[in-house]
Amino acid sequence: MPPLVSILIPAYNAEQWIGDTIRSALAQTWPNKEIIIVDDGSSDRTAEIAKQFAASNVSIVTQKNQGAPSARNKAFELCQGDYIQWLDADDLLSPNKVGSQMAVAERSQDKQMLLSCKWGSFTHRPWRAKFISTPLCCDLDPLEWMLRKWEQNLHMQTATWLVSRQLSESAGPWDTRLMGDDDGEYFCRVLLRSSGVRFVPDAKVYYRITGSSRWSYIGLSNKKMEAHVLGMRLQINYVRAVSDSERVRSACVNYLQTWLIYFYPERPDLVNELRELARALGGDLKIPTFSWKYYWIEKLFGFAAAKHTQLVYNQAKSSVLGASDKVMCLIDPARRASS
Repeated sequence: MPPLVSILIPAYNAEQWIGDTIRSALAQTWPNKEIIIVDDGSSDRTAEIAKQFAASNVSIVTQKNQGAPSARNKAFELCQGDYIQWLDADDLLSPNKVGSQMAVAERSQDKQMLLSCKWGSFTHRPWRAKFISTPLCCDLDPLEWMLRKWEQNLHMQTATWLVSRQLSESAGPWDTRLMGDDDGEYFCRVLLRSSGVRFVPDAKVYYRITGSSRWSYIGLSNKKMEAHVLGMRLQINYVRAVSDSERVRSACVNYLQTWLIYFYPERPDLVNELRELARALGGDLKIPTFSWKYYWIEKLFGFAAAKHTQLVYNQAKSSVLGASDKVMCLIDPARRASS
């Protein structure tokens, strides 16, 4: 019997997508798998739709709304797998995703090895997802992986990882205090406890762009801002515990600079906190600037007005593109069915 892989799906108000996500999990070519969906107190039909897939290897549980990290911890508590595949309720896996990564895992026999793969974003048509290679798309030492991520503002989507139970248990549970980039903090711990990252190019993850409704969206939420700063501090501490070189400190400062605009100017206390942290690292954070498109708004009405205009514009653009993509998906049902 091949090792059991647990595909764990936290879900909240995902009635539009949950069916497709579960089907992509069921379609995995890896023969020995279980699927656990934890509905985190949805107010729509997410749980009802998920229960239509109930089977001997598909379990659906519900809990009071507590946030994505809590739902993930519940799913892990219930699973029996030798390997863990995290999957958000609106994303998709290519049929060979788990199988390709498990083939590498079985050859290596290294339970501390962390497996990743390529990912592409889409809105309604996964067959149009664009897969862009980045400096993270290769085999890497854990510290080098984190430094490249921060130095170049890169990202590896949550579902790209396949993690052994042994490595998952050594990293500990998801931090329920976090309300955004909880996956960044969690996988920072997993990475730094791993023996290294193996990139498996044959596997694919399809990351659905859902706009401001997604859990990771910060917006103007004070709770999310405060939680995000906590997550940043935690990650910096984890990395510096491994190495406190000049390159590490510089990467930490760049990481802080990248995210500063999410707190400026609405939360001067958090801005000051991050600037003090940067100075302790031997760097300095600069006040964020806008492109020419919003520069004149800043000059006439102030930074906050320019930031708000940028936010509204991006949300409107995302809505229009999403609506257009949905129409194209509806008029091409044959392509949708074969994807």
